[in-house]
Amino acid sequence: MTILITGGAGYIGSHTCVEFLKAGYNIIVLDNFCNSDRQVIDYIKQISSKNFKYYECDLCNKAQINRIFMENKIDSVIHFAGLKSVPESVKNPLKYYENNITGTINLLDAMNSHQVVNIVFSSSATVYGMNNKVPYNEDMPLSATNPYGWTKVMIEQIIKDYAAANTSFRVAILRYFNPIGAHPSGLLGEKPEGLPSNLMPYICQTSIGKLPYLKVCGTDFETKDGTGIRDYIHVCDIANGHLKALELLNKKSGVFIYNLGSGTGTSVLELITTFEKVNEMQLPRMNCNRRPGDISVSYADIHKAKKELGWKINYTLEDMCRDSWNYIKKFKECNNI
Repeated sequence: MTILITGGAGYIGSHTCVEFLKAGYNIIVLDNFCNSDRQVIDYIKQISSKNFKYYECDLCNKAQINRIFMENKIDSVIHFAGLKSVPESVKNPLKYYENNITGTINLLDAMNSHQVVNIVFSSSATVYGMNNKVPYNEDMPLSATNPYGWTKVMIEQIIKDYAAANTSFRVAILRYFNPIGAHPSGLLGEKPEGLPSNLMPYICQTSIGKLPYLKVCGTDFETKDGTGIRDYIHVCDIANGHLKALELLNKKSGVFIYNLGSGTGTSVLELITTFEKVNEMQLPRMNCNRRPGDISVSYADIHKAKKELGWKINYTLEDMCRDSWNYIKKFKECNNI
């Protein structure tokens, strides 16, 4: 089978490429490289010892997308491609709505034209909004607190509506919680442009001295140590979830929705101290005010994914911290991070 992986050079996409190549699939990567590095393509090939096609393409360009489908016999699609910065989406909402939603519609249109019926969509736990109680399960009502989150809510609805009108269409929607870590080889990891908006990249950039100290945003949450609690999961476990989801679509028709998380909550301070302990260092830090819109606690109910996909967690919080440091340490000079 040949799988088209949109955004396949990105953080989660690249790890998923490795997972599918390891499982014996042929892949085609589509990426516009606006938030990713072309060198990642070489690292995927190096890790997997396999070759594959890739296209520099923007999903907002319908002609380019159709050319890719015309040139290749594509069996299924894994859809990661999209802008994902919450602060940027607040500043420039139209950019996010145009890129993420229009790009997805163009992709679905091309799939329809070329009779491709399987898609695994990269969604987010942000669709649970601020009013649901933890742990979040897949049947809860959806909402969002920023334009990025609303693009995920809207795309989920668009895909569901399309599937309702096309009964042969098979969909898996995967709602990620907080992916961190890196490939154990140290060749793939997360390298955000500019100032990181997520905790682990912030920790990593502080650990190599690129940032002078680590900001702990909020110490007055109603939690055991006053810092926010999140559900951290290793990126390789997330990647494996996509493989399990596609295996399901190859057997069953319908729309399936799954949380991908660890199923447990870890506080900001717990993650920081685990990183320090595993990697034998002490990070300078400063307490700051909460960020607008931050909630106290967020973690997943993952029973459905375990039961229906046969998916399980293989990496610990210690592994996440060790692999993150291994990546940032290995590439801090050659990648200028």
